[in-house]
Amino acid sequence: MTLFVRVCGLGELEEDTPKRVELDGTPISVVRTEGEVFAIDDICSHANVSLSEGEVDDCHIECWLHGSRFDLRSGKPDALPATRPVPVYPVKIEGDDVLVSLTQES
Repeated sequence: MTLFVRVCGLGELEEDTPKRVELDGTPISVVRTEGEVFAIDDICSHANVSLSEGEVDDCHIECWLHGSRFDLRSGKPDALPATRPVPVYPVKIEGDDVLVSLTQES
């Protein structure tokens, strides 16, 4: 059974603006975009940089330091210098609550 934990309220998420949360010591970037909510590891796989400080566009989050872009659905990079994906996590919405599980989807 997958355990989901509340990380924030849906109303706390601005469209296309990442929100950094921590779940059991794991930094996660929660993003509301294109009518969905995604949870992706907050640390860029290329450098130890917070992805939640980057920009969101077309269901991707861009690392502000070197420009690597990661697909919010899969965690896969589609722009160098990153070549390794970052973990993504399952999200559930219950009422106004955003729930995330640390069970990795990728």
